[in-house]
Amino acid sequence: MKPIIRDSTDADVPAIAAIYQHSVRTGTASFELDPPSTEEFARRRQAVLGGGFPYLVAELDGQPVGYAYASTYRPRPGYRFTVENSVYVAPGLQGRGIGKALLPVLIDRCEDAGFRIMIAVIGDTQNAPSIALHAACGFHHIGTLPGVGWKLGRWLDSVLMVRQLGAGTSEPPPPGR
Repeated sequence: MKPIIRDSTDADVPAIAAIYQHSVRTGTASFELDPPSTEEFARRRQAVLGGGFPYLVAELDGQPVGYAYASTYRPRPGYRFTVENSVYVAPGLQGRGIGKALLPVLIDRCEDAGFRIMIAVIGDTQNAPSIALHAACGFHHIGTLPGVGWKLGRWLDSVLMVRQLGAGTSEPPPPGR
């Protein structure tokens, strides 16, 4: 069954917070060590939305089973055309096409908003599913930061992947932004 991809709502927060909390506790996609409370997660989501970035949910049988959002890559104004993406899928549902349904919609939404570059900072070189998902969606590996994080009793790398959006870097951005 193919998930419905839609904008997230406040009502989705408990379910998508639970997805992230599980990932923090058990995985290496995030280098966060302590899962944020649902209230903190809601605050973070509002900050993303308040910045004008998309925040999407994948829904199956009326339940959120994954989410994706774009956010500021770095706060300095010279980076204003670059976004970083995040994609998370509910435990036990990875490998069923949920991330593959979410990421292209996120890419389209960021292109429509005028962003030119999307960066994926993937925790752990052993996170083959995320690396494969991004490659399937047009991202290219641009580097690995070796041993930049410590979690779950081991040093973790960060894999950097990038994808151009719209005209990318082939022409200047529109004036006035």
